[in-house]
Amino acid sequence: MTSRTGFFLLAAALLLVALICMGEGVQLIATGKPLGIGLGLCAFAIPGLGIWFLVQTVRFGRASEQLARELEAEGGLPVDELVRTGGGRIDRASADAVFARRKAEAEASPDDWRAFFRLAVAYADAGDTPRARKAMQHAIRLHGTATVQPRSTA
Repeated sequence: MTSRTGFFLLAAALLLVALICMGEGVQLIATGKPLGIGLGLCAFAIPGLGIWFLVQTVRFGRASEQLARELEAEGGLPVDELVRTGGGRIDRASADAVFARRKAEAEASPDDWRAFFRLAVAYADAGDTPRARKAMQHAIRLHGTATVQPRSTA
């Protein structure tokens, strides 16, 4: 099963559970008792929060894919130059060396979304998912500001 298929299965399960939870929330609120009303409101808030996270994840994934397609069209996708073990795992020293190079590129051009995209890939290869996500979010923000054209005042 691909990660995309797994994501869609989990998203469908989240939406189903949210619907069931909100149905139970309606029944709790209908009791008219303060505790039932409080729990019923929580039964609406918690699925709402889960759906918000789902929407944010989908937005992030689409924006990341858009940047990857654009970078691929330019011929600027990072090349897999990592050394792998016999079992196919990435050699840590190799990932660290590529990461150091990518970090230097990003520091040298702090306004280039391409450099931060490649830095995000290097973070992911090094196993640092939280920093990879932050670097990709920064690349997405930079890409958004780079594509906005200034308005003419004429």
